[in-house]
Amino acid sequence: MEVCYQLPVLPLDRPVPKHVLSRRGAISFSSSSSLFGAPDPRQLSQRRGAISYDSSDQTALYIRMLGDVRVRSQVGFEPERRGSHPYLCIDYRTLHSRLGSSSAGSVSDGRIHRFLSFQRNLRSSRLLRGTTQHNHLLLLDEDYLGQARCMLQKVGSWNFDIFLFNRLTNGNSLVTLTVHLLNQYGLVELFQLDMVKLWRFLVMVQEDYHHQNPYHNAVHAADVTQAMYCYLREPKLAKSLTSCDILLGLLAAATHDLDHPGVNQPFLIKTNHYLATLYRNTSVLENHHWRSAVGLIRETGLFSHLPAEDSLNMERQLGSLILATDISRQNEYLSKFRTHLDQGDLCLSQASHRHFLLQMALKCADICNPCRPWELSKQWSEKVTAEFFRQGDVEKKHKLEVSPLCDNEVNSTGNIQIGFMSYVVEPLFAEWARFSDTRLSQTMLGHLGLNKASWGGLMQEPSTSSEEAEPSPAATATPSQPTAASTELNVTTVADKSNSKEIPQGSRES
Repeated sequence: MEVCYQLPVLPLDRPVPKHVLSRRGAISFSSSSSLFGAPDPRQLSQRRGAISYDSSDQTALYIRMLGDVRVRSQVGFEPERRGSHPYLCIDYRTLHSRLGSSSAGSVSDGRIHRFLSFQRNLRSSRLLRGTTQHNHLLLLDEDYLGQARCMLQKVGSWNFDIFLFNRLTNGNSLVTLTVHLLNQYGLVELFQLDMVKLWRFLVMVQEDYHHQNPYHNAVHAADVTQAMYCYLREPKLAKSLTSCDILLGLLAAATHDLDHPGVNQPFLIKTNHYLATLYRNTSVLENHHWRSAVGLIRETGLFSHLPAEDSLNMERQLGSLILATDISRQNEYLSKFRTHLDQGDLCLSQASHRHFLLQMALKCADICNPCRPWELSKQWSEKVTAEFFRQGDVEKKHKLEVSPLCDNEVNSTGNIQIGFMSYVVEPLFAEWARFSDTRLSQTMLGHLGLNKASWGGLMQEPSTSSEEAEPSPAATATPSQPTAASTELNVTTVADKSNSKEIPQGSRES
């Protein structure tokens, strides 16, 4: 059955009035399709999902029922553009399927969760619609809820185990943690945020992180948010930041990798992905994360009660923070930070200086995994390396040049991590310690040194097990003698956001 509503065009940033949704107009019935069936390609000009519009009416809207109500104007609605490379027929939607799949068509509809970031499968929501199909019985009981609440009492600890917290919250660590921190700072009441809108916004943010990604998923976002909270509590920042600064810092941390596809920027560029064209091959992923976050803010009306100028200003500042995580600009930010520290001219009473420090704090939080305790750091390192190698396997399968650090026949978790720590993490956190010489800063540097030594020891074990075996370059490399892979990491990946960002993320894992 197909129902056609003739509706007047409404602004996309305003809710549809109830009288409009209930308005009776021209209704057509078709026995050739089920209510939620896939549209026949021959009928695409007439159908758009469950409830469609008459294509001859240029002022009509269509409403598609996918668990929630979505309203889009006919004008400007276009299918996603595709490049010329054959891989694009399977990007995003089949990247996470088994490599053995012979074609894009072999992937079941149940695994297709989105057209990029704006068409999401809300039926998989754990918080709004129960558990997912993959976790039928993972319902929280009071014991688990009590343990999660107990962990939140120590959310400011650098040893906070985000993996355990994610299990205790049934995979909802990002939503639970962010709501707790916003309430702890009193930001919900101060900014008069509607709890229903806030909850819906955070649920949609969590859903738009791809759970299939080994590293760039909602747990990583929750980990970065927790690290950001630790930095916001540092004395110099705690006594200077405004409530608006704190709100932006927490939201930027929660959304900084929103809708990450699990591949890096060079991959998008060499496959002619439309996002690379849209953002002119510059900070492609970061721009997409920011625009996706703004889209959810507007869709949920999170800031709709604020003056329009204030809302737009917050969106711009949110974008400035997220764009700062582009690791290809690492040297730019680090040099500016070092200059400020050398000259001693950081003035936290100036909004621009506070914003710059928020950028540096988010950059530190984004790649802080090598500074975590070994038990946590090692897990993150293995996850980010798995994501690198998965991209490399896809590139090999489709006869593409394998990206640096993505070839599992050349690289190892150890040499990737040692290179990343030496060239990216240590310089950044050394300067952060100059700015904030606190117990936390010294703890992070201590863990960094221990973790680096641990990876070095693990890399040497294979060579010491057999004295006759000739040690490989990767196994004999030391922090003072970086391998070719780690050098390439410093030069190639730091010059490239996605590659280096994944590495940083790996090191976060390290």
